[in-house]
Amino acid sequence: MVKGFFQIICFTGLISIICCGCKEKISPEVTKEMEVTVTAYNSLPGQTTARDSDIAAWGDTLSPGMKSVAVSRDLMRLGLVHNSKVQIEGFEEDFLVLDKMNGRYKKRIDIYMGIDVKSAREWGRKKRIIYWKVARESEFDKRYQYEPDKDSLK
Repeated sequence: MVKGFFQIICFTGLISIICCGCKEKISPEVTKEMEVTVTAYNSLPGQTTARDSDIAAWGDTLSPGMKSVAVSRDLMRLGLVHNSKVQIEGFEEDFLVLDKMNGRYKKRIDIYMGIDVKSAREWGRKKRIIYWKVARESEFDKRYQYEPDKDSLK
């Protein structure tokens, strides 16, 4: 009886080791960070290119009080895309990427401040570190990523 009990305990322990695995779990996301210039903008006709200044570049309707940002297009290529969450150094809450900036801006985000022009001007221009998550690139993606040679782009 004791021998059978001992075998059951050993077998159960072995199964739990196999099921749980000894490998460290890898998160499907990676946190990126970068120092950028942070400015502020309002949903006023003189500050946007849209006819309806409350409509962002991806079609989202902005309203005062929303925690959203516009990002420069170079940051979009780094994974800060529509509806991404971004943390800005000095703020406790996350912001959503709902707008994009003119192509002339680089390494820059714009905090949406509704129609409060005074707050936007007081914010000015600051350097801050931002944090966001992107999907972890698989080994397959790294190994078989298509990169056209420069001659084929002419």
